[in-house]
Amino acid sequence: MTRLKIMLAEDHETVREGLRLIINAQADMEVCGEAGDGLTAVKLAQELQPDVIVMDVTMPEMNGLQATKKIKQLSPQLKILAMTRHTDDGYLQELLRAGASGYALKQSASAELLRAIRVVAAGNNYLDPSIAGRVMGGYLGRGAGSASAQTAESTLTDRESEVLRQIAWGYSNKEIAQRLTLSVKTIEAHKANAMRKLGIGNRIDIVRYAILQGWLEDS
Repeated sequence: MTRLKIMLAEDHETVREGLRLIINAQADMEVCGEAGDGLTAVKLAQELQPDVIVMDVTMPEMNGLQATKKIKQLSPQLKILAMTRHTDDGYLQELLRAGASGYALKQSASAELLRAIRVVAAGNNYLDPSIAGRVMGGYLGRGAGSASAQTAESTLTDRESEVLRQIAWGYSNKEIAQRLTLSVKTIEAHKANAMRKLGIGNRIDIVRYAILQGWLEDS
């Protein structure tokens, strides 16, 4: 079995050691490299090209958000799982915008972290269950459960739904255009039409909608 290559970016050595022991104990993954600051994480990511980067949000030299942006600029195909103690939507939204494929909480059980790594490695987005529940609740609170919202959902075309699904999974408009063999302008039009029908205005709302649809659980 080919093991998943996992890179750790975490400034606390004891935390890295714990993560390394947990990950290396799995039959399907292994730690291929470790970085103690953001600048080193960017450099090491280019050298190692790991399957998943577990990225701490708070690090010296360059924080996890900045490092995520830089890594995605240099190697868009790399998958990043952000790991933090912060549970507010602000961190989540910024990391999604930066290109992170997942958001895990340090205080969650180790089994949940391992699940997050596997979900991200498979090409899907991951949200820690405690965050996902609140995010979904926030979307419902904005009217997603109303009759008008349900009517809007039923009027989405298959292509509009597919574009939203790909956005929720973390793909850019250009990547979606390539995957669906369409122009970027067409993708942007489908996205705009779908968001207008659903009454949503940004990417975190798309992720909330995706949670309700069960798209982030797809493999």
